[in-house]
Amino acid sequence: MLRTRITLVAIIAVVAAILIIVVPSYRVVTPLIADQLDRGLSDRADTVLAALAAGAPLPPRPDTTEQLLLVDGTVRPLQPGREPLPVTEADLAVARTGQGVNATDIDIDGVGHGIVTKGRPGGGAVMVSQNFAEAERIDREFLWRTTGITALALAAAALACWLAIGRILRPIRRLADATEHIATTQDLGTTLPAADRGEVGELTRSFNTMLAALRFSRAQQQRLAEDAGHELRTPLTSVRGSAELLQRAHGRLAPEDEAQVLATLVQEAKALDELVRELVELAADQYAVEDPMPLALSDIAQDTAERFRRRTGRAITVLLDDPATVSARPRALARCVDNLVDNAVKFSPRDAPVDITVQRTSVTVRDHGPGIATADRAAVFDRFYRADRTRATPGSGLGLAIVHDIIATHGGTVRADNHPDGGAAVGFTLPAP
Repeated sequence: MLRTRITLVAIIAVVAAILIIVVPSYRVVTPLIADQLDRGLSDRADTVLAALAAGAPLPPRPDTTEQLLLVDGTVRPLQPGREPLPVTEADLAVARTGQGVNATDIDIDGVGHGIVTKGRPGGGAVMVSQNFAEAERIDREFLWRTTGITALALAAAALACWLAIGRILRPIRRLADATEHIATTQDLGTTLPAADRGEVGELTRSFNTMLAALRFSRAQQQRLAEDAGHELRTPLTSVRGSAELLQRAHGRLAPEDEAQVLATLVQEAKALDELVRELVELAADQYAVEDPMPLALSDIAQDTAERFRRRTGRAITVLLDDPATVSARPRALARCVDNLVDNAVKFSPRDAPVDITVQRTSVTVRDHGPGIATADRAAVFDRFYRADRTRATPGSGLGLAIVHDIIATHGGTVRADNHPDGGAAVGFTLPAP
């Protein structure tokens, strides 16, 4: 769960921050306390020496033990009722000379003690021991309190992070619920939650854009299926009627009538073949798998013109006006120019030329036919659209629709108009490189 993972990361960061602050601070404070205890022991030894020199009574302290160490190693307690302190060779050396200092730490009955031995002028030494039980208690209390405060801080940080992250992730959770609903129900009309500012808002807007594209794609698919069904119905009906006629006739038709029926069958089968091929290309967009690459529009126009000259025997002229290089999918762009020329060939008289003009990033194909009616210019790129006066012309009505779809995916625009000298001028413009 994202919320839990982010909270754990935040807690780890808080723990790291606390450790970075507390551990160095503890390591700095501990030597200072130890130094303070050592100075306290030294001061107490000086006080004992001063009291002995003045013959004054020694002010008692509950946490210290004092004794006099003579030159011969004899120990004389300075406070009644206290256990004598252990004497080492280093302590005896100080007592023999009456000079120097020896400090050491020992455990007595499991409690830490600090012992300092200071030489006494004239011989001997005083030994002072301090019980570190209070200091150790304070140290333990410091550690426990630090641990407790750290635990409380972590709990507070975890709660704050959990609540804050929950609030931050709430729009993402709503978005996830909405997308899951869409994935489950396939209802592309579901409204996503309102977009906030920042990254979550950008993500929501991106999802809305994706949904709009999916809705448009689904609508296009439904429209394609409906239009395809409508367009397929006519040639299929013709093929079925001709086949049934031949079946019922059983060879009783006159040869010329039978030849006419068979010609109709072949013509409608060709129309069906072309229509199905165009539908597959339009629906699958088989050229989308290509990667865009730099292409010279003049080369594509010349190649298309040469193919159609060989195929139709028509005069295909290419006019170049500062042609440019564009970034496009090679076969898809060639398909566009092919469709434009094929369309022009259909509507031009057999002895009339077809002109291909390449100007910068634009390609325009002009025929010498009747032109396009004003009412039809806005619809010639629609799927299956055919003007009333062109319905008798062979074709599926998908050629220009394919041009429109391919050019739109490249970020370009299409256009259809009439040439001032007659005929239609249909073409496209691609973005400049």
